[in-house]
Amino acid sequence: MIHPDTPSGAADALGVRPRWWIYRGTGEPLRDTRLGELLPPPPPWRTFAGGDVLQPPPEDDAEIVRRLGTRWPERILSDAVRHEAEMVNAALLLRRPLLVSGRPGTGKSSLAYRISRELRLGRVLRWHITSRSTLQGGLYAYDAIGRVQDTAAWRAGTADDRDGGGGEVLLPPPEIGEYIQLGPLGTALLPYAEPRVLLIDELDKSDLDLANDLLSVFEEGAYAIPELLRARRRHPTVRVRTDDPDGEADISGGRITCKAFPIVIMTSNSEREFPPAFLRRCLLLDLHEPTREDLAGMLAAHFGPETADELGGMLISRFLERSRERGGLSIDQLLNALFLATSRRDGKQDDIVHMADSLWHRLDGRAWE
Repeated sequence: MIHPDTPSGAADALGVRPRWWIYRGTGEPLRDTRLGELLPPPPPWRTFAGGDVLQPPPEDDAEIVRRLGTRWPERILSDAVRHEAEMVNAALLLRRPLLVSGRPGTGKSSLAYRISRELRLGRVLRWHITSRSTLQGGLYAYDAIGRVQDTAAWRAGTADDRDGGGGEVLLPPPEIGEYIQLGPLGTALLPYAEPRVLLIDELDKSDLDLANDLLSVFEEGAYAIPELLRARRRHPTVRVRTDDPDGEADISGGRITCKAFPIVIMTSNSEREFPPAFLRRCLLLDLHEPTREDLAGMLAAHFGPETADELGGMLISRFLERSRERGGLSIDQLLNALFLATSRRDGKQDDIVHMADSLWHRLDGRAWE
């Protein structure tokens, strides 16, 4: 048993997670407490004074299960797990984005969902990046054409009512907020009491300017919606839709400022370099190849320990061997193979191995020898 006053260094040597960690990397959700009670105040240069605090975000247990499985087998405190937890905790304490790089299929995106489940932060906001993604697209969308069409229809209907002289009650013109929807980044920067988890997936697929465009938003923790700024005298507070299902928020003065800076997880497949100014404002985490123990834990989380022990061990050995031969395989490919193997339990071991080999193609599109 570890004495409660054991120094963190000694605890590490015994495989115990340091007491200062908030995110512990076990996957087990916090109990009898909330992140807001554990998280110390931010550095003075990372303090943000958002408006009225919004209600907590919705839960999304189905997506968490889909991504992580139904169990959270204990993760051994290896050097890789320790480094991951240290960088996540540093991002939490410093209120800085975390840029996670690594080969495709190593579970970079899953980190955002592990953080959300363990710290009980609700639905993960996901912004999938393409070559056409822009900063405004991540912040908000404004349907100008729809508003023009609806306003024209309203004016025509109002004119008809006046001509009829029947004393009908006239409907009000459409509100501008009905045509604005916040994106994942824009929603994450709303004034929540606890940070939202924002996954910016495959950032290296973006246009060259997007990383630089993100700098100001990350530094200020705020952004403006020009369409609402222009209308703020007539409409000082406007209700808009958010990226959450059925979510809405009131925007005052056309500007949004966060209160708790979001936990931003940006993933990169290391396919390009980012500007030095951008890297200086991020924390960097390079995920290494998952170990045999990591893969066994993932299979147990999705299929249960008995199934993982029965068929998973054989498939993991074959998977690691083929991954070395074929330049790295994806964890999804291993999950697919075990699912098919459990669907045909009467199959022979050689049949299962042959089926798995058929699924495990190279990720670079090249044929394997």
